[in-house]
Amino acid sequence: MPVVLKTAEEIERMRVAGRLASEVLDFIAPHVRPGVTTGKLNDLCHAYMVDVQHTVPAPLNYAPPGYRPFPKSICTSVNHQVCHGVPGDRLLKPGDILNIDVTVIKDGFHGDCSRMFFVGEPSIQARRLVEVTYECMWIGIRQVRPGARLGDVGSAIQQHAEKHGYSVVREFCGHGIGRKFHEEPQVLHYGKPATGLPLEPGMTFTIEPMINAGKPGIRELADGWTIVTKDHSLSAQWEHTVLVTPSGREVLTRSAGSQPPPAIAQ
Repeated sequence: MPVVLKTAEEIERMRVAGRLASEVLDFIAPHVRPGVTTGKLNDLCHAYMVDVQHTVPAPLNYAPPGYRPFPKSICTSVNHQVCHGVPGDRLLKPGDILNIDVTVIKDGFHGDCSRMFFVGEPSIQARRLVEVTYECMWIGIRQVRPGARLGDVGSAIQQHAEKHGYSVVREFCGHGIGRKFHEEPQVLHYGKPATGLPLEPGMTFTIEPMINAGKPGIRELADGWTIVTKDHSLSAQWEHTVLVTPSGREVLTRSAGSQPPPAIAQ
C-alpha cells in the first residue's frame, strides 16, 4: 500500500484528533494511583472520550486479521507488560510503572499517543528506564524532516537505548496513521542511518519505541493481546503522532499536560 500524504484540510483534522487523544491522558493522570484497577482507568477514559469529547475509542472492538476484537477502549501495560495490555481487575501497586495508550477517532481521523505513569514512587531503575525511553522517542522525532529516511529514526532510537544497556523490541513498530488506524509506512525503532523510506511533507506516523530493561525477547499472553517481556524485565513505551512538514516536523499529539521534550533532544 502506498503512503498517504495528507492535505492541509486533513492535517488540520489530525491536529484536532491528536490533541484530543493527548487530552485523554491529561484527564486520566490524577486517577493513576495505588489501589485503582486498570479496568477503572479504562472506564473513566471511555466515558471521557464518548461523553465529553464525543470521540470514538479506536481500540474498542478493533480486530486486525488473526486477532479477536480488543475488548476495551484503552491499552494499559504494567511493569513487564510491553504493549497492548487489556484493562481489567489488576490493582495498581506503589512502585508500578504504567503505560496508557489512547487512540481516538474524531471527524474520521485518528489521534494516537501513549505516556508512562509512575504509581507512587518508582525504583531508581524503573525511573531511569522510563526517562531513557522518553529520550529515545524524542531523539527519534528529532530525526524527522523532508529528505531524511526512516532508518535515521530507528537508528537514533536504537543507539540511545543500547548506550544505556537497554534493548529495543523489534516485533512492534510505529505506523502511518490518518483515516485508518494503521497505514503505511512501518516505522522501525532500530535500523541503519540513510536507509529506508525517504520522508516527505504530508506524511503522518507514530514514533512509539518499546524499550526493555533486559533482553528484547517478548511473548503473548493467553488473552491474545497483552505482550510481555520473556525475561520478566521491565518495559517502557512512549508515543507521539508526528507530521512531516516542509521545514521539519510537527508533533500532533501534544496538549496542556504533555511533558516538554527532554534536554537531550532540544
